[in-house]
Amino acid sequence: MQEPLLGAEGRDYDTFPEKPPPSPGERTRVGVLQNKRVFLATFAAVLGNFSFGYALVYTSPVIPALEQSLDPDLNLTKTQASWFGSVFTLGAAAGGLSAMVLNDLLGRKLSIMFSAVPSAAGYALMAGAHGLWMLLLGRMLTGFAGGLTAACIPVYVSEIAPPSVRGALGATPQLMAVFGSLSLYALGLLLPWRWLAVAGEGPVLVMVLLLSCMPNSPRFLLSKGRDTEALQALAWLRGADADTRWEFEQIQDTVQRQSSPLSWAEARDPHMYRPIVIALLMRFLQQLTGITPILVYLQSIFDSTAVLLPPKDDAAIVGAVRLLSVLIAALTMDLAGRKVLLFVSAAGMFAANLTLGLYVHFGPKSLAPNSTVGLERAALAGTEQPLATPTSYLTLVPLLATMLFIMGYAMGWGPITWLLMSEILPLRARGVASGLCVLVSWLTAFALTKSFLLVTNAFGLQAPFFFFAAVCLVNLAFTGCCVPETKGRSLEQIESFFRTGRRSFLR
Repeated sequence: MQEPLLGAEGRDYDTFPEKPPPSPGERTRVGVLQNKRVFLATFAAVLGNFSFGYALVYTSPVIPALEQSLDPDLNLTKTQASWFGSVFTLGAAAGGLSAMVLNDLLGRKLSIMFSAVPSAAGYALMAGAHGLWMLLLGRMLTGFAGGLTAACIPVYVSEIAPPSVRGALGATPQLMAVFGSLSLYALGLLLPWRWLAVAGEGPVLVMVLLLSCMPNSPRFLLSKGRDTEALQALAWLRGADADTRWEFEQIQDTVQRQSSPLSWAEARDPHMYRPIVIALLMRFLQQLTGITPILVYLQSIFDSTAVLLPPKDDAAIVGAVRLLSVLIAALTMDLAGRKVLLFVSAAGMFAANLTLGLYVHFGPKSLAPNSTVGLERAALAGTEQPLATPTSYLTLVPLLATMLFIMGYAMGWGPITWLLMSEILPLRARGVASGLCVLVSWLTAFALTKSFLLVTNAFGLQAPFFFFAAVCLVNLAFTGCCVPETKGRSLEQIESFFRTGRRSFLR
């Protein structure tokens, strides 16, 4: 077997050059000039994440509206509302499972484009729903599309992006998902719930039109023996003036060494299973922070706590903060590094969840909670806290704590988990492993989302927040012990690190 790239000498495989790296300003300027087409291809792909973020939080304004619906076929009970909120994650898990096959069968680009079919069908069903089954089926189809894109888009972006801008571009899937959620919150203030579903069709159509003009991943094309197409794709992405021969040969060498099917014996090799286990655990711990149930039931949570502003306005404010936080993460990821942001993220989420739990347990209660969702019954059970007046500044605590939680998540464990998944997974297992990561992630999200209302009714709204705070402490320890720093390294260098175990790679 050919020696790994790390440690090899010569111009072609000088993975640790003597000259110092370019300054951040120079790196940004060069990236903008040489990677315009990479930015365009990335934008086309991450429109799928916009639709995913939009669909994920669709229930936040819709559940309260349907609980007050005069149509008996659409009026939701507490149990039906919990299924409407959580069935999306089952669809996303199925989408991640299908990505394990489609990612390597159709390729990254075509798999993303294929997601438009269930997405468009799901929005159409919800827009014209006349019964619960249409709502649930539409929600599951949009979840399937979201799970498929969640597995395919980060891989596509990481494989077309050069190392100098891969961190920033790796944050764009999460950035667009956040922008999609914010768009839903904003439109929820203006449009009825059926028109919210109609509006979701637009980004799906634009994504298909743009992606049809973009190239496939050069690494995928090389893995299928389409060398000429791969070179053309790489040349198009890097620009007419770029010298792509060295990069092409490096990618080709890696693909050739890993072109054979992965055997069970090789899967037990530490250089194969270690990055897969790290990626799986990161996705598992990401969901255990509570991000999905908090986003799905955001407006209902505000309805059940004493808040100074109307719950719809609070939800929109949180969406704006989430967008701003992901923008900050995208700009600092290639400067501060992945691990630093993961530490800051977990610490912020711990403080926010602990604050929310303490406020619910000891703080004032809402004067007019939304009894239809059932969150307030748990929050009030066995307590005698004073009722809050509408002008009490203490009632800003739920909003500020939720803003801190969303900010912490969006600056680290949100975008970086997706980025690291696409960076550290070995090429031979990247398609299957990324689908497996999404499957694990959304099965965990389903369990949390479905049980959230049950736990709050049984133990109080503070119970899940205390649990989420404890998980954030585990995330801090996991980041310090297990997560490698990948800032500024090519995908080939990252894979060589897991193969050789050389700690110098991390310095």
